[in-house]
This record gives sequence, structure tokens and C-alpha cells, in this order.
Amino acid sequence: MTNKNSYFKYLLEIIPLFCEAGNEGSEKRCRQDPKGLLAVASEAFAEKGYCEATVSEICERTKSNVAAVNYHFGDKETLYVKAWRHAFYESLKVHPLDGGVSADAPPEERLRGRVKALLRRVNGANNKEFLIVLRELANPTDLLDEVTRKDLRPLCEKIEGIIRELLGSHASKTQVRFCATGIVSQCVIPMLMKRMDRGRQGGRSDYFWNRRY
Repeated sequence: MTNKNSYFKYLLEIIPLFCEAGNEGSEKRCRQDPKGLLAVASEAFAEKGYCEATVSEICERTKSNVAAVNYHFGDKETLYVKAWRHAFYESLKVHPLDGGVSADAPPEERLRGRVKALLRRVNGANNKEFLIVLRELANPTDLLDEVTRKDLRPLCEKIEGIIRELLGSHASKTQVRFCATGIVSQCVIPMLMKRMDRGRQGGRSDYFWNRRY
């Protein structure tokens, strides 16, 4: 083998070693804590909505590589959905659904506990799930339709179950549903209007806060 061939063989042996070292560093950067990424992503989506919040911005806030998002979530759409779920379950940890009321308590008390828990959640200073939904209402992407239906429907069914106890077996499914919708709406809509008023008073110029309803 000539000297030239020997040198070529050396390159073939040494180059993969450099590549492996580089891949190890890249993989380490990709293995950013997914919960940290989700927490920051939920903040970004709550502040700007899906369209305006960018993956680059989220990674910059977490000081991580853009590849970390692809590594853990695959794409921005999946990150958005999982960020909402993360915010939702973090909110439930702070404000349990039952409001601290025992499952053996009378239905009036159980309903009161759930209403208080809902009010505390939607009015919480660190609540991101509610803000993300508001942004979604202003600029719909339909990306949250399935996950919110899956995660929120069981909560509604719990309230409907309590209402059925209060109304009695003669109440129709439609009546129970209307009552539940009315109760939840009275918890959520005032908070929505309150946040909109805060935005207008603060002189915010983005689409959501200037939208006319």
C-alpha cells in the first residue's frame, strides 16, 4: 500500500471518531429536560399564541438547542399540545378539582368545592392553560380540539353528575348539560372579561385584546 493509500485509510478510521464525539455532544444537548421545555413553551404560547411564539424563541429562553424540540416532541404542533397539557395538569396540582371537599360530602358542598377550585384556577396568576385557550379562541388553530375535549370532558362529567344528584332522576340529559354549562360559564366568562379589560387598560395592541366581541 502506498503512503497515499495509508493516509486515506487513516482518515477513514479517524473521521468516525470525531463524528461520534460530535454526536455525543449533540445528543446531550437534545436531552434537555422536557418538562423545562414544556414550562417555557406554555409561557410563550400564553403570551403570544401559537403563531407568534417560535420554537427558536422557546429554545433561546431555555438555552437549549433547537434540536431538543425535535428530539422530544417532533414538531411545533406537538409541542403546543403537550405544553397546554403540561400547564393544565400543573394547574390541577395547585388547585385540585374537588376544592378540598370530601367525596362523601353532600352534593351542594361538592359542587361548591368544584366551583371554587375552577375560579381559583382561571384566576391564578400563574395559570397558563386558560391564557393559551384564550389565544386559541382569538386565532384558532384547531390543534387543541382533541386534547381539550379528552382532558376537559371528564371534568364536566363530574359536575354534571353532581347536578344530576341535585336535580333528581327526572332531569333530562339536556337539562343537566345546560345547568353545567351555565355554572362553568359564570365562572369563566367574567374572568375572560376581566383579563380583556386589563389588556385594554394596559394599552396592549395585539389582536386578541383589540378584537371586538
